[in-house]
Amino acid sequence: MAETENKRPRRTPQERAAEVDSKIEKLNQSITEIEAKKQAVVAEYDTKIAAAQERIKALESKKQEILAPKPPRKPRKTKKQKIQEIVKLAMKSGMSVEEIADQLHVEIEN
Repeated sequence: MAETENKRPRRTPQERAAEVDSKIEKLNQSITEIEAKKQAVVAEYDTKIAAAQERIKALESKKQEILAPKPPRKPRKTKKQKIQEIVKLAMKSGMSVEEIADQLHVEIEN
């Protein structure tokens, strides 16, 4: 009789299958939790990637701005050059030197 007390009760195949099913269910739950965490992290990294891409676009446009040649500045003209240009334009329009002097109320010596 002492032998019967020390023996473990044998479980039925249904009990063993139920235990395996409970383990499978726990693992499936952990998988769903991990998937949820993964989606959250992926979304977070996607936002970081999008922000980095926006920064890259801004820097690319800045680079293009730097590399684009600036239009050349117009050279400054002295007073003498401006007067000469005005006289040339007046002469092109058909005015003579005397007419230009008359318009400016200036007498010229011959």
